[in-house]
Amino acid sequence: MTDYTQIIVTKADGIATITLNRPDKMNAYTRTMGEEIIAAMDDIDADDKVRAVIFTGSGERAFCAGADLTPEGGGHVFSDPTQVDDLSDPRVRDGGGLLTLRLFESKKPLISACNGVAVGVGATMQLAMDIRLASSTARYGFVFARRGIVPEAASSWFLPRLVGISQALEWCYTGRIFDAEEAKAGGLVRSIHAPDDLLHAARLLAREIADNTSAISVAMTRAMMWRLASADHPMEAHKIDSRAIYRLSRAGDAKEGIASFLEKRKPMYPGKVSADMPDFYPWWDARPYE
Repeated sequence: MTDYTQIIVTKADGIATITLNRPDKMNAYTRTMGEEIIAAMDDIDADDKVRAVIFTGSGERAFCAGADLTPEGGGHVFSDPTQVDDLSDPRVRDGGGLLTLRLFESKKPLISACNGVAVGVGATMQLAMDIRLASSTARYGFVFARRGIVPEAASSWFLPRLVGISQALEWCYTGRIFDAEEAKAGGLVRSIHAPDDLLHAARLLAREIADNTSAISVAMTRAMMWRLASADHPMEAHKIDSRAIYRLSRAGDAKEGIASFLEKRKPMYPGKVSADMPDFYPWWDARPYE
């Protein structure tokens, strides 16, 4: 899909930017928007020229003001009249969760540049991103208890891992809106920037990744950090570390990394995520050592 209607996707100098693009609706989330982001991620993961992805919102008011609860929202659970008795029915699945599960599978690092209000799914979609930057005008809210529902988009898995169980529960129990300073103090965001500096700061971070690192190393590191942090024992991490070090140390990127270091020059890594990932990747499907 390239004819997006609710997002804008740009690619330049190894960085892709996905902009939520419903500024007249404060970039409220719809089924269509979710499907377009997923399609964009499929395209980006297959594009070896893209080394990092930035997410932001159109306009000055909002990153994403939550789900669009009007009929225009495209069959959101609040307005969908369908009665489904079998809870295993695919129609029951939460659209925000479909999105965050796709972001979780990304082979590229994901950076959020939150430029304003981010409530509901506008906040929870950012939890599956790797590094979150905020404008000083950003406002966050896990407002579900104030709407009679529960946190969605797999945020009960993501949020406690990012900020700890007590902070996650406080924000979700109260459902209150909080500012960027509280978000930073609670560990939700990395840094706060003036509105005009936010995207520049995100691009500098993306540029540092794109200019200096192996795409394969970054893709493996992302998968390892997200998947192994919750392993039952560090031995699980040791198994994957060992296989990855063994395979990658004999591949072209490691040779180039060492050569560029010794020759004091910028690295030119030959490896491509689309074709050169280690032979045991994705290990969570193969279940190595079992």
